[in-house]
Amino acid sequence: MTSIPAGNAGDGDEKAWRLPRLDEVESRLPARIDTSIPHTARIYDYLLGGKNNFAVDRATADAIVAAIPDLPVTLQLNRLFLRRAVRYAARRGIRQFLDIGTGIPTAGNTHEAAHEIAPDARVAYVDNDPIVLVHGRALMTDAGPGRITFTQADLRAPEDILSAPEVLEVIDFGEPVALMLVAILHFIRDDEKPHEIVARLRDALPAGSMLLLSHASFDANPNQGRKGADGWKNASAEMTMRRYDDILAMFAGFDLVEPGLRTHWNPDAEPDHPLDTVENVWGYGAVGIKPRGVS
Repeated sequence: MTSIPAGNAGDGDEKAWRLPRLDEVESRLPARIDTSIPHTARIYDYLLGGKNNFAVDRATADAIVAAIPDLPVTLQLNRLFLRRAVRYAARRGIRQFLDIGTGIPTAGNTHEAAHEIAPDARVAYVDNDPIVLVHGRALMTDAGPGRITFTQADLRAPEDILSAPEVLEVIDFGEPVALMLVAILHFIRDDEKPHEIVARLRDALPAGSMLLLSHASFDANPNQGRKGADGWKNASAEMTMRRYDDILAMFAGFDLVEPGLRTHWNPDAEPDHPLDTVENVWGYGAVGIKPRGVS
């Protein structure tokens, strides 16, 4: 699938890509996509102001926001964390990014943030939603000198991700990798052992690799948070909000970068953003570095 020329981009660049609108891809959607079930990636897309979602996704999202009205602000802050964390890694020499659970692409994708610092950075996107694959392939056309691939795989099967040909096409596990688990692990239930999944992925990384991780939390208001999480029960994956200590434990085997696990994360003192003043945040983010001697 190719990108759609951005005729109204306003910058004079006829080659600039934009994602196709939903009506432009509906006829190309694989038959296995069930649009009767709300999907986490499409719910996120709607909450972030995107257009690539269905009525069932919007209805679920509206119910979630009814319980947590300020949740969309947290999602915007999470996107800010992603961009800052990717630039942090790129400034310190990381040139390959494994982004698992990427969701439907939106402004400020991983490859865009990485290419701001390192145009040759390579990105392997991974998601389990076929519609994400449709949109993801649209952005592989004009990605600049850095190469990107897109793989349909599930975080619950880390071995499949680590051995996927599209991943191995751009990721060399003999060199440091930025493993990105941004706003994805809260869709892994406790009985699916999220900490063990992270540990398996960690063990595949060489020293000097980084873990870029954010996770939803109900610490701000446990009762309200649980009501909001209930809204995901009929979606493609339930949401499990976790407490600070549970999220921190996911960084086992990594040395946390200052300031550690925070609701607002900005170690490079990048310019202030309006979201930096948000007080009620439903999650945390951090970056860890795998030290030498950790197997």
